[in-house]
Amino acid sequence: MTTHDQPVPLTIALPKGRLLPKILEFFESRGIALTFEDRRLVAYDENGRFKAFLVKNNDLPTYVNHGIAGLGVCGSDVLYESGFRFFKLLTFPFGRTRICLAGRKGLGAETYPRHLAVATKLTRFTQDHFHSRGVPVQVIKLEGSVELAPVLGLAPFIVDLVETGETLRANSLEVIEKLGDVTVHLVANPSYYKLNYQSINRIAELLKESGE
Repeated sequence: MTTHDQPVPLTIALPKGRLLPKILEFFESRGIALTFEDRRLVAYDENGRFKAFLVKNNDLPTYVNHGIAGLGVCGSDVLYESGFRFFKLLTFPFGRTRICLAGRKGLGAETYPRHLAVATKLTRFTQDHFHSRGVPVQVIKLEGSVELAPVLGLAPFIVDLVETGETLRANSLEVIEKLGDVTVHLVANPSYYKLNYQSINRIAELLKESGE
């Protein structure tokens, strides 16, 4: 086989952090083995179908939007915050969680004020959600542990991802209201998809066949 016959691997961005082990396990169970060795941020699967980049979760949509990676695996919360438009090819059966409004214990949804001060990483979602309900909201952007905001008096409320609620309880906070759900998606840069739709569709079907 000549060099010209070699298939060009699809480029895909994967997020560092808690989702990565689940993503790699899921892909491997479908015959796509990716191993990042010696702190390397680039890996190829053994069949030459993928060239994968390991990037910071919040940066992933930017890499896909600019075509550095044609595909990406990302949570719907991060996709929403980015404001970029992608093709969503499938939803994975892992990584599901909730976006919740939380505050000090005893402060229920019926008692919170008509004007909210909220600390969150999810600034775009929070603004859009409460504005759609006609509730004025002051959004304070944080990058670290938003649970500290009510404890230290920065803001009485937070909007954050909640799985078990253990971190909230440890800081005398509780869920006041569920605002939305987060799911994990395989997404594609629209231009990249149009150029590689056959290869991408084959991979998407492979993942779907044994998937949810």
